Amino acid sequence: MTVQKSIFAGLAVAFLTFAAAAQALAQQSDNWLTRLFQPSPNAVPGSPTDATSPGTGWSGQSGAYGNPLMTADAIRAAAADFPNCVERLWPDAARRGVSRVTFEHFTASLAPDLSIMDKLDAQPEFTKATWDYLDVLVSDERIARGREVLTQYAPVFAAVARAYGVDPAIIAAIWGVESNYGTTGGDRSVIRSTATLACVGRRQDYFREEFLSALEILQRGDVPAERLVGSWAGAFGPTQFMPSSFKRYAVDFDGDGRRDVVDSIPDVIASTANNLKTDGWVAGQPWGYEVMLPRNFDYLLADRSKQMSLGQWEALGIRRAGGGSFREPDARAYLLMPAGARGPAFLMLQNFRVIMKYNPAEAYALAIGHLADRLRGAGPFVQPWPREERVLSLDERYEMQQLLARRGFDTGEPDGMFGPRTRLAIRNYQASIGEIPDGFASSGLLDRLRQP
Repeated sequence: MTVQKSIFAGLAVAFLTFAAAAQALAQQSDNWLTRLFQPSPNAVPGSPTDATSPGTGWSGQSGAYGNPLMTADAIRAAAADFPNCVERLWPDAARRGVSRVTFEHFTASLAPDLSIMDKLDAQPEFTKATWDYLDVLVSDERIARGREVLTQYAPVFAAVARAYGVDPAIIAAIWGVESNYGTTGGDRSVIRSTATLACVGRRQDYFREEFLSALEILQRGDVPAERLVGSWAGAFGPTQFMPSSFKRYAVDFDGDGRRDVVDSIPDVIASTANNLKTDGWVAGQPWGYEVMLPRNFDYLLADRSKQMSLGQWEALGIRRAGGGSFREPDARAYLLMPAGARGPAFLMLQNFRVIMKYNPAEAYALAIGHLADRLRGAGPFVQPWPREERVLSLDERYEMQQLLARRGFDTGEPDGMFGPRTRLAIRNYQASIGEIPDGFASSGLLDRLRQP
């Protein structure tokens, strides 16, 4: 019996070693091992044999914002219907020139990646404090590497700047923020991610276009299937193009007949510049300025809808932080105060709004602008952030919107996301109780709202 036990133990160890090695190899290439470790096409999502079950990726929890499409039951139901959902998209794909052979090749064995559902409501640019977000993305390491990239590809950046009028430092900053200069772009299948989001969750209408656009990219052959990998949301390449953005903005700058925003550095840089130019980039204009506000300033003017010329802002007593004058006094800007009256203030110009079209989060656009300035040799922001301030959780933000609405301050439908409407409601409430109406959602303000 002792010998038999030793034999069986040895066989067990050997099998486990083989299985681990096989799984590692399966993740690297498309071979019989890949197919062995893929979920069965007939597996029921949520079952033990399905790689999308809660125990192997998805938490099994509902989304954070209360959207009915993000309840656990709704996610499971949509996942069960996933093959039918994908097949329903075939007519739209055909109208875009995708062949049936291409469609079946890339969709026949697809299973939804439900781990994405946990990420959909937890994007860091919306859930982290602005200063924490900037600490990560405008680090000394990223600044040093960005300067190396600008030097390494200086001829390409110069040629692109001549062609599109976009500052090389801005493109390098996008590259750095989006993928840490190509090192963290993601390794998920863009087809699988966009198909999942096109059929499951709260943004299906948006991601149907992304899924169909990804199929078009594969049909055309601009990016090989094995290189069309990226983030959980389907963004790919060093500057993280969404498939639909690729269709609109990608260019073949190196002249090889393909628009390759993954492996061709000239195409990456030029396509990113074309994106910004097409969205309204103003050549030679900065993204904005850090500014100092005068005493007794009217904080109700800190609103994206209240644009004035730099000259008009200057007449109100606003000055550049650290000294200096405003270029182009006729250029129009709005006042942004991400941390309220106790943090830095900024006058944002047209190019900041263009960066926000690339990603609609103010913290993201601020990181791009600030990193670009640092790459050119500028220093940190002059004014400190209120780092002792606690960031509200998603539940607390949702609660704040509900409490504001009960007091008659319109935030729209409570969703935990603080956009211009919620900020205006916060400012109006602050003004009504005699506080500085800076629109900053502090924990102290939430405590005040909770009082009867």
